[in-house]
Amino acid sequence: MYKLYQNYAYFLCILVLLCFICLDFHYSYGFEKIQSNNINKFQINGAGASFPFPLIDLWRTKYINVNPEINLNYQSIGSGGGIKQHIEKTIQFAATDVPLTKNEAKLAPNTLHIPETLGAIAVIYNIPEIPHKGLKLTGVNLAEIYMGEITMWNDPKIKIHNLEVDLPNEQIIPIRRSDSSGTTFIFTDYLSKLSNEFYIKVGAGKSVPLGNGVAVIGNEGVTNIVENTFYSIGYVELAYALQTNISFAYIENADQTNFVEPTIDSISSAASMMAYDMPHAYESWDGITITNSPGIESYPLSSFTYLIIYDDLYDVINSKEHAIGLANLFYWMLTEGQNYSKSLFYVPLPEEIVKLSITGIINLKYDGELLINDAKSPHYVDYNVPIWVKHVAQWWIDDMISDQEYIDNINYLLTNKIIK
Repeated sequence: MYKLYQNYAYFLCILVLLCFICLDFHYSYGFEKIQSNNINKFQINGAGASFPFPLIDLWRTKYINVNPEINLNYQSIGSGGGIKQHIEKTIQFAATDVPLTKNEAKLAPNTLHIPETLGAIAVIYNIPEIPHKGLKLTGVNLAEIYMGEITMWNDPKIKIHNLEVDLPNEQIIPIRRSDSSGTTFIFTDYLSKLSNEFYIKVGAGKSVPLGNGVAVIGNEGVTNIVENTFYSIGYVELAYALQTNISFAYIENADQTNFVEPTIDSISSAASMMAYDMPHAYESWDGITITNSPGIESYPLSSFTYLIIYDDLYDVINSKEHAIGLANLFYWMLTEGQNYSKSLFYVPLPEEIVKLSITGIINLKYDGELLINDAKSPHYVDYNVPIWVKHVAQWWIDDMISDQEYIDNINYLLTNKIIK
């Protein structure tokens, strides 16, 4: 039915663009100009997942050039630690690789989930006889290694996929996380999908009984131990593997037709299969994962990582201006900040996920008042309008959003007097 309105959609989109230009809402210029003139010096405190830490830390250094009056302080303590501090309201935002469970959401009601980037878990190893990347492993292989059922590197179950290399007759030393970790959740979520025995005995979670092997804290710790321990294997966020140039495995895809290297393209392929099925920021994300996504070139240990924040910042921030500063920072991370993702081997968010994330930001409030309606902060209109104006009609025409979502977006522009 909506195809009958295609010409109308293009006409409306052009009309909105003309209104936008006439109102002189130059969003990129206006955002930075208003930000630098109106925000005092504030510290933004966050904590959580080590998975996105390298990117968040890069954002910290780059954002100083955008607004030197905002100081970002992010502590890499693991997803579990970040969620705990979020629940206790001792920080202003958290980062996590695993969405809040239903029980956690009850302890932290009105939490928004905002995807910030895409990454992947690399399975790293230290085999002196095989100093290069590309050892082929299946999900079942990994499950059996961590359950202690495969103990030798030359086990026939591994050898059958690696006939071109001479696997050593050496004992495998598995390295695992000891802290509550989103990286562990992604890894065990994937293994639980591949091995029913693993699902029953271990299960998926941030902290599960992966009793076989050596336990250490953080992605940094796992990387360091594997680097210095012959015949070890571990799982870390891909950026840590690439930055240290450590060997990592190619993992069998969901279709069992290919062993896939973790790359920007293969991670993006995994995400593209799920991008249109994500919930809104204010909805439950419990159980949402993209591990073992279909596709011959999809890397199966891919994942979103999230910023989590209360929709009303009154209890965690001491002023409305401070809240505006945080929202500006989040907006920059989701837009200009995405340009820095590839330099650290993260994957920029797909456009539809950026739209979803920014929709979460415009739900932010301070003491019950929506920040986007603050007359002192017109830059909120600036950065919201262009994305919708430029893309909403095309999303609708391309079946990327429903009729109702299209109508809601246009009504938003009308209701807020952005167009008349």
